[in-house]
Amino acid sequence: MNEVALIVGGGPGVSASCARLFAAEGMKVVIAARNPDKAPMQKLSKELGVLCKRCDASSPSEVSTLFEEVKTELGAPNLVVHNIDGRSPDIFRKTITEADPELALSTLTNSTYSAFLVGQQAAKIMLSMDQRNNDHRGTIIFTNASAAFKGYPKSGAFAMASHGKSGLAQSMARELMPQGIHVVHVPIDAAIGWTQEDGIRRHRLAGESENDNMADPDKIAETYLHLHRQHKSTWTFEAIIRPWTENW
Repeated sequence: MNEVALIVGGGPGVSASCARLFAAEGMKVVIAARNPDKAPMQKLSKELGVLCKRCDASSPSEVSTLFEEVKTELGAPNLVVHNIDGRSPDIFRKTITEADPELALSTLTNSTYSAFLVGQQAAKIMLSMDQRNNDHRGTIIFTNASAAFKGYPKSGAFAMASHGKSGLAQSMARELMPQGIHVVHVPIDAAIGWTQEDGIRRHRLAGESENDNMADPDKIAETYLHLHRQHKSTWTFEAIIRPWTENW
């Protein structure tokens, strides 16, 4: 039976790369986003048959409905990727005295809280699966940022959200891994430059990738697939991804 992969948080970078790779590996793939009609998702749907779903991942009812629909239409997902960092351009580069409290709350809601909701539903559905001889029930991967372990100046709200997501992932791993569910926390300590229509990899703020100085989302997807397929005797909890030239 084909594996089912659910990616929550659709876009042209890591999510699209994961969808392409997982589909190429024979998985049934679903991408969920607030706007499933955006071009990158529709391209995946038309070219690879990826199922696109509408879901506000900060809504408990919508996340619950998403998992129910995926299970009914394709089968229970055994690989779930939460790929939402919740960042808002207007909350960045603001001192602690300048930061808008409502935007800070929105960042927490869209990042940490949505990760909790997705992780909760993933755990419920995976724990309901039969487990024989301590078999692997499934994998839950949380994409995060370098703010998961570094609180940068003028970035308090994002650091708060990213640290919270890190703590959630660690707690879930300690609880669920002994029950056959592999939980992985993946902070990406880099700008992510994906290939544009002109064939050049670039990031909207950091510019063009030079000499692989930006993380390649296709290679991140390969890492995610490797983590999902790891033997249970060597499960990795945290994998920090950064380019070879990154200053850390």
